[in-house]
Amino acid sequence: MALRSIRLEALLDSPQAYGSTYQECLAWTNRRWRNVCRDWNYYLAERSEHVVGVVSGGVNDRHPGTLWLYGMYVTPRARGTGIAEQLVEVVVEWARDQGVSALHLQVAAPMIHARAFYERAGFRATGDVVIMERDPSIELATMVLTIA
Repeated sequence: MALRSIRLEALLDSPQAYGSTYQECLAWTNRRWRNVCRDWNYYLAERSEHVVGVVSGGVNDRHPGTLWLYGMYVTPRARGTGIAEQLVEVVVEWARDQGVSALHLQVAAPMIHARAFYERAGFRATGDVVIMERDPSIELATMVLTIA
């Protein structure tokens, strides 16, 4: 339920940033949320026993052999505290453990603060831009971080 809560908060806070919608995820059953927790690679950040951030690492079927950072979110009250950096680092460590030399992500054009954060974290734009499937008015810029 912790993942459900932070994910729904993220979708309300920044709906243009994600490939799914609040209404779509709100309709998921508890069983579906349990399956997501079991089948997907999510990391949660906690402060004072409250979940304040989430990120996921996974594959991208359009780019075989690559690993991606997905669904990054930090609740407003925890922004600027280092939580975002810690969430990125845990996905970088996961990717490193998988034996890859790069971690990719896509950031929605309206999310200028997110893109600036990723640039500070070492991600660089690849020049690849795709259109978000659920909302063709939103462009997604692909970024990559080289890891040792």
